[in-house]
Amino acid sequence: MTLFLTGIVLLVVGYFTYGRFVEKVVGPDDRGTPALTHSDGVDYVVLPKWKNMLIQLLNIAGVGPVIGVILGIKFGPIVFLLIPIGNIFGGAVHDFVSGMFSVRNAGCNLPAQMRMTLGNWYYRFMTVFLCVILLLVVAVFINVPANLLINIPEGGAKEYFWPVVGGIFVYYILATLFPVDKIIGRIYPFFGALLLLGTALLGGSLVWEYFQPGSPDFLSMTEPMRETAKLQGPVIPCLFVTIACGILSGFHATQSPIVARTMVSEREGRATYYGMMVLEGIIGMIWAAGGMAIYHLMPEQLAKDPNAVLGVIVNHFIGSYGAMVTVLAVVILAITSGDTALRSLRMSLAEVLQFPQKTLMNRILLCLPLIAILAGLLFWSNRDADSFKLLWNYFAWGNQVLAASTLMGCTVWLASQRKCWLVTLAPGMFMTFVILSFILFAPGGYKLPQGLDLPLNTAYGIAGALTLTFAVLCVARGRKMARENEVFQGSNESEI
Repeated sequence: MTLFLTGIVLLVVGYFTYGRFVEKVVGPDDRGTPALTHSDGVDYVVLPKWKNMLIQLLNIAGVGPVIGVILGIKFGPIVFLLIPIGNIFGGAVHDFVSGMFSVRNAGCNLPAQMRMTLGNWYYRFMTVFLCVILLLVVAVFINVPANLLINIPEGGAKEYFWPVVGGIFVYYILATLFPVDKIIGRIYPFFGALLLLGTALLGGSLVWEYFQPGSPDFLSMTEPMRETAKLQGPVIPCLFVTIACGILSGFHATQSPIVARTMVSEREGRATYYGMMVLEGIIGMIWAAGGMAIYHLMPEQLAKDPNAVLGVIVNHFIGSYGAMVTVLAVVILAITSGDTALRSLRMSLAEVLQFPQKTLMNRILLCLPLIAILAGLLFWSNRDADSFKLLWNYFAWGNQVLAASTLMGCTVWLASQRKCWLVTLAPGMFMTFVILSFILFAPGGYKLPQGLDLPLNTAYGIAGALTLTFAVLCVARGRKMARENEVFQGSNESEI
């Protein structure tokens, strides 16, 4: 319990200290935001700060801070320290800087950010890669809530799986097509309240039961848990691919432009971007504690699917009535990331194709091929358990490629303005090292997506050399852009 409570305190303190430092680096001011300068009544719409905060939280949270940490806590209690440290110095920085980059550049999406910082070739790669990842996200976040919903009734109701999938899919399409304030802006406050209530119920129940007289120390390791930890693979890189949301997730950079187009002031940025990532970290900590408690009390759950373990957690600590609220909160996490993933995909493609989105017909035309692809992906991924597992594994790996790319782009952006680029370079290079070593190492024996299966130390050595190369290139490119900007500004001043 000491590590768990320490981690919560670190997250809160980190928001008020390091979060403020990063805010000073970026330097939000009173310039007009995209919601004011590009208002179109569809994507560029002014929303109040509290709504933007809830929308951002629900956009980024997904099932990662629940399902991901139930899997990740199998690495052991070190997770209670890695979540807050990774969140404060990595994930929250990633979300805040990339979000403010978008605010400063007309609410631009991730591919456009890559073009402005890493060049046209990386922009072309990222456009294709991002489309694939977002399609996987939408498919995953239709499957997961559908499976959770059909299992809420006693004994499950599998015959309703496809109707539930269809209903969620239709909602995603409507949320993508309609203006952001018509559906997302109206129902997200209710969804957010349910999410926070469900998480608070679990957190309160965990603390209450832990401090009951005679209660076992269920946040400590048992021998079965130690044996399971050995099977998870090395913490670096495997943990940081297993747990993304809560520590650092590239998917968040695809969602931040949605809110960048609805903020009325840049000064909302720290609370909306950095703060909501910290809150997601707290949610992740609570669910990690729930997972560890159940693995301690019921070792047989270590071999179970995390979705099944989720049900055991809520039933044990909350009871049947509270359990329904809590499971619905997890369903909401998935649905409110899936709908905006599809919306982000539409916005990104519209930006790449220069296809205006003010009219409903244009939005429909852009979404029709996406709907057809997603329908095929859903059918394929539900043929059997292995298909869905493959879908999830490669989404997890690709998600962190987005994170590393985003942080590299943010490093170039900060360096081009002569600002402290170390705040993004450090987590960006760490995640680059994680991805490269994972690809080089990834042995089938750990039930991971198959990589090159090199010895771990060899993978570390090669990944380290490549990471250093990326770091040098990013800083050099940023400094070159800074010099070019200064020359350009100097020539303009001389002409005046």
